[in-house]
Amino acid sequence: MAIVATNLKKGQCISYKGETGLVLNIEHRTPGKGNALIMATIRSFQSGKTKDIRFASGDKVDTVNADRQTLEFSYSDPTGVHFMDPNTFETVTLPEDLMEEYKEYLTDALPVEVLFIEEKPVSVDFPATVELLVTQSPEGLKGDTANNPTKEAEMETGLRVQVPLFIKEGDRLKIDTRTGKYVSRV
Repeated sequence: MAIVATNLKKGQCISYKGETGLVLNIEHRTPGKGNALIMATIRSFQSGKTKDIRFASGDKVDTVNADRQTLEFSYSDPTGVHFMDPNTFETVTLPEDLMEEYKEYLTDALPVEVLFIEEKPVSVDFPATVELLVTQSPEGLKGDTANNPTKEAEMETGLRVQVPLFIKEGDRLKIDTRTGKYVSRV
């Protein structure tokens, strides 16, 4: 289905010049003279790269039917990463390469939002933070409080994070999935 570029919205999936992508940002620009322009920041599903595309206000853009589903992590094996649909209890398997940067944040029943285009998974949106259990954390040195010192702790998923000295084994921590850094103790 084609729409006029001025009707584009953030979060829509479009097809443009043979590529399919997700609209990350839209900016309407009106120059001093001439027609209005639409600057769209698009992340390509084929290359994974982000690029800015300029549309004239009257340009037609093809939208792509997309479906977003919230799935819960079940387990991972050599065939892929397996999630359960909490509504139908069906198992959905996602390819390893789609989950590569988030593998160390996966815990039982973690909800993630998966974008499907033509019933094929193309992107995964993780929560901004996850709660993980500390499995290994060496003792902090007493009296070492200058300059906000940290130590390395290992989480239940194998992720290694720099944490304050007071963190010990068995603590639950909130970790930022975008940066991989410690946020707080839970």
